[in-house]
This record gives sequence, C-alpha cells and structure tokens, in this order.
Amino acid sequence: MKTLKRDYVQVTPLPDAQTVLELIGSWFEDCNDNHPHSGLKMRSPRQFITAQTATA
Repeated sequence: MKTLKRDYVQVTPLPDAQTVLELIGSWFEDCNDNHPHSGLKMRSPRQFITAQTATA
C-alpha cells in the first residue's frame, strides 16, 4: 500500500520491529477512516462500507 508507506512509515521513527507492531494497527484504522480512495469515488473505505450497508 503506497499511502501507508508514504504517509506513516517514512515519517515515523521506527527503531525496531516491536515499534512497528505497536503502531501498524492504528495506521490501518486511520487509513480506513480518513483516506479517500479513487476506486471508492473519493470516499474512505469506512465511508464506502457505511454507504453500502445503508442502501442494502
């Protein structure tokens, strides 16, 4: 995932694997809640899922 690497990994001090494991969950949560995706009509994955379940 290019955005995860660019927006989180490259700007966060990561001294060891334990630090990565502690942070990666919050990175994915933030991506799913806040980052728009062109394939989802510029909605975040969470917004897309919410819209899909509301119309079902």
